[in-house]
Amino acid sequence: MKIAVWLGRRLIAIVLQLLIISFLTFSLLFLMPGSPEQILIGPNPATAEQLESIRERYGLNEPFLAQYADWLGAAVHLDFGTSIANGEEVSSLLIERSGVTVSLAIYAIVLLLLLAVPLGLVAGARAGGTADRVISAVTTMLVSAPAFATGLLLLYVFGVVLRWFPIFGFGSGFTDVVWHLTLPAATLAIAVIALIVRQTRAVAATIVRSDYVLFGRARGVAPWTIWTRYLLRGSSMPLVTSMGLVLGFFLTGTVVVERLFSIPGLGSLLINAVSTKDLPVVQGATILVSFFVLLANLLADASHLAVDPRVRKAVLA
Repeated sequence: MKIAVWLGRRLIAIVLQLLIISFLTFSLLFLMPGSPEQILIGPNPATAEQLESIRERYGLNEPFLAQYADWLGAAVHLDFGTSIANGEEVSSLLIERSGVTVSLAIYAIVLLLLLAVPLGLVAGARAGGTADRVISAVTTMLVSAPAFATGLLLLYVFGVVLRWFPIFGFGSGFTDVVWHLTLPAATLAIAVIALIVRQTRAVAATIVRSDYVLFGRARGVAPWTIWTRYLLRGSSMPLVTSMGLVLGFFLTGTVVVERLFSIPGLGSLLINAVSTKDLPVVQGATILVSFFVLLANLLADASHLAVDPRVRKAVLA
């Protein structure tokens, strides 16, 4: 019952946050330079009759709050109108592009775990040693670089010089998509690799000095068993609780990465819409990305609650 109350409160908080975001997003129509009807009709010249038709179609003659209520009611049903740039339904664009962005974010998490967890375990098992210092220095240096600079470096080295990976596009078919998304996903993973390495290192350094690991070594337990059964399993709890937050970061970080690698996802859609003042697309993409981030944060908190009895006891007390 207490879990249901906690979940209900979190869902209410998400709804309230989305309402605030939607209100601010809708207000862009009236804050941008130019009249709302001229913004909605696009850059092409329009007659007085066309402007009046736009006002009638979007209810611009009604009070502001009434307009917002009508727009919100349509948005709840994923109706954000049509794109000013190409006349397509915004909801169709969002559905098509969101699959690309989510795929990129999930692939980035897979690469992050494959890179960061082994490095963190090695650093923790050899805390204070040369390997620990080298890994900490390299990961800190990598995370200090802007994602745009990291992406350009990977693009030049592995795409232009070595020609191991394509330099732009999304591809078709599972293998081709994975091939195209490797460099963008690596760019996102590198942006937070130091966080996961440090987190894994801290847990591994504690476990490796614990009594049961020392006892296992004294009994002749194989090193591989110690690494997999004790270190890897013990490090999994903080990793689970971090993945929701990392996913939220990746969903927002794709804005830069998708633009750099010409990937047709939500990020590139949002940037193109902003540059062309395609307001319906900006509104829809902003709300959808916000929803994904809030949902990722909820999953992070829920996973923390599920795997850590201390947090569960404190929250549900």
